[in-house]
Amino acid sequence: MSHSNCSRRQMVRSLFSGSILMPAVISQLMAADGRAAELGADNPLAPKQPHFPAIVKNVIFIYLPGGCSHVDSFDYKPKLIDDAKNGRLYQGRRKLGMPLWEFKPRGKSGVYVSDLFPHIGEVIDDVCVINSMRNDHSDHFQATLGIHTGSVTFKRPSIGSWVSYGLGTENQNLPSFVALAPLLPYTGAQVWDSDFLPAEHQGTRVVAGEEPVPNLNRRSPSPKIQEAELNLLERFNRRHLRTRETDPQLEARIKSYETAFGMQQAMPEVLDLSKETDATLKLYGLERGQTTGFGWQAIVARRMVERGVRFIELIDVGASKNWDAHGDMKTHEPLARNIDKPIGGLIRDLKSRGLFDQTLVVWTTEFGRTPTSEGDYGRGHFANAFSSWLAGGGVKGGMVYGKTDDYGMKVVESECHVHDFHATILHLLGLDHTRLTFRHGGRDYRLTDVHGNVVKAILA
Repeated sequence: MSHSNCSRRQMVRSLFSGSILMPAVISQLMAADGRAAELGADNPLAPKQPHFPAIVKNVIFIYLPGGCSHVDSFDYKPKLIDDAKNGRLYQGRRKLGMPLWEFKPRGKSGVYVSDLFPHIGEVIDDVCVINSMRNDHSDHFQATLGIHTGSVTFKRPSIGSWVSYGLGTENQNLPSFVALAPLLPYTGAQVWDSDFLPAEHQGTRVVAGEEPVPNLNRRSPSPKIQEAELNLLERFNRRHLRTRETDPQLEARIKSYETAFGMQQAMPEVLDLSKETDATLKLYGLERGQTTGFGWQAIVARRMVERGVRFIELIDVGASKNWDAHGDMKTHEPLARNIDKPIGGLIRDLKSRGLFDQTLVVWTTEFGRTPTSEGDYGRGHFANAFSSWLAGGGVKGGMVYGKTDDYGMKVVESECHVHDFHATILHLLGLDHTRLTFRHGGRDYRLTDVHGNVVKAILA
């Protein structure tokens, strides 16, 4: 056996140290060693049945780092505008910040959206705006953890990892969870980390540009040579496995190689936009041949939905030069221009292809911004009330859920805590947030901790 073991190790080194398979995928999938047994299945990424019939199959989760202002976008406050215009102080002592963009009723539903997001305003009849969101922390790092993991104090698995763990993936040649992120947001890769869940449920990061996934391209001289190399490795692996029939960890490692090879074949096709029509590219504000920008991220997300990727997160900017407008709220304008048309185009495109009813589009930020001003033109962090929205299958379009007071300072009707937000997303995927658990450190964990209620009023 010692001779066989040595030969196998040499083969693994020679084949994989040269990046025949991309490290981004191997780190995600092969790291399942030591954890696969906890799942009790040969292939933990295999499609799984939800707890009850699902309304949607896929999620596109759009996250805006830094804190987009609710009172400048989706939470229309006439009294705030009037009092700020006339120099009145909030509670007699704090200067109110005047929204810089005009609000208008949009669509047949008449939902108010500011001129900051005119293209989203055009599809507002398909959107359910939640103006009563609340997070548990007003610092970026903790609030980013909260909106992604449900915890503002400890590292926990991302919502995308929980969805992957609960449902697997329909396409074994692509990851179940992908993060399209040009820059690292607050908390870095923790945003798409699986933490204590098995590592194959970690998100795979894709970065716009010439090489979206590092080492994705085949390094062998030809497909036939690579196939021969991998077949030889497979023979060594299976021979080794026969002496360890009860070792699920080794079986999981073999499966990870197979999945990585499949992704090497499938991902280039997903990222190739050459067959998209000019009209479709125009929907997203893309020029032909363009491989960067939020429009590129959005159209790639649609292509991933078509191919069965379960959860796709889109992150527009990183941990700096983002929506954190302490000094000047005008910085929201170019950021909004970057994402507004692609998001409107994404919703239209999903509808035209019959994908809208099976897809949930989520738009959120980690918190809002203070209705009072910070300095002359800025706004501070504000976790007590902010806006998010949902669109797609199972959600009522053209409606507003929840309400804040006359200034957008506090929720006065139908609060939607982050736990409620997460519970609702899972519900639409056919998952009961109280039953989607994983045992770790002697207790059962879930995305919503011990809290959360499905917001049934927004369900179609």
